[in-house]
Amino acid sequence: MHHTARQSVRALFAVTVFVALLSACSANADNAKRQAPALSAAADSAPLPSVHVHGVGRDPGDGALLLATHEGLFRYAADGPVRVGPSIDLMGFSIAGPGHYYASGHPNMVPELPQPMGLIESTDGGKTWTVLSRGGQSDFHTLTQAGDTVLAFDGKLRRTTDGRQWSTAPLPAHPRTLAANPDGSKVLATTEGALLGSTDKGATWQPIPDAPLLLHVAWADAGVVAGVTPGGEVATSADGAQTWTMTGAKVPPPQAVSASQTAQGFEILVVTEREVLASQDGKSFSAIR
Repeated sequence: MHHTARQSVRALFAVTVFVALLSACSANADNAKRQAPALSAAADSAPLPSVHVHGVGRDPGDGALLLATHEGLFRYAADGPVRVGPSIDLMGFSIAGPGHYYASGHPNMVPELPQPMGLIESTDGGKTWTVLSRGGQSDFHTLTQAGDTVLAFDGKLRRTTDGRQWSTAPLPAHPRTLAANPDGSKVLATTEGALLGSTDKGATWQPIPDAPLLLHVAWADAGVVAGVTPGGEVATSADGAQTWTMTGAKVPPPQAVSASQTAQGFEILVVTEREVLASQDGKSFSAIR
C-alpha cells in the first residue's frame, strides 16, 4: 500500500498530539514536585518560566504577554516573566477580555481547588480563580470563548452560556485546538484529519475545504487567522479561514500559538520548547527576551 504524504502528515499530527497530551496529563501534585529540578535546568538555558506551556496570548487591556503553564500564569514584565496568582496547572486557557480569563487543569499543591479543576475563571488578571463548574469532573485540554458561549473539550465537546449549565455537541474528531473569532460567528477545530469549522458556536461542524492540516490555530480578529502545521509550517488566512497562504516560515514544534492585533499591528506568537517567538508578518520570527 502506498503511504501518501497526507497520511504521513496525519501520522505526525497524531504522534505530536499524543506526546503533548501525555506530557500535559502528568500535571498533578506529585509530578509538580518531581519536575522542579527539570524546571530549574530549563530556566538556566531558556527564558521560559516552565517546561510546559499550555497557552499564550496578550491581555487586550495592556498588551502584556501571558503564558499559561504547568506552574501557573506568568505575565511578562520588563525584567522577564513573573508569576501571577497561585501555582496551578493551567491546561486549556482562553483570554475573554482585559484581565478576564477562562482556564482548566489541575490544582497542583492548592488544596482548596478540586482535582481536576473543571472550568475556572479569573476577572482580576489571574491573581485569583473561581471554580464555575465541573470541578472534580473535567480537565479541559482546550477551550475558547465564542461570543456568549464557552466551548471546551474533555473527551466530549461541551458548551455553556453561563459557565455552569452545559450541553454537549457532536464533533467528528478530538481537537488539538479550539479557537473562535471575537464575536463567535466562526469557530475552528484542528483535528488529525482536517481543519473543521462551525458557524453556530460548535453545534455543528464541517471540514474547511482546501485548508492545510493544522496542529494549532488562532484568530487575530474577525477575519485574520494564523496556524501552524504538525511539521511547523506557518499558514495565514485573511478571509475567515476560507483560503490559506503558506508563508514559507517554519518554526520548531510549538507548545502554544496565539494571534492578535496589537498597537504595532498583526502579531503571531509561537511558544517552542525553549522560547517565545513573535512575528508581525508570519514570515520572519524572533525570540522575545
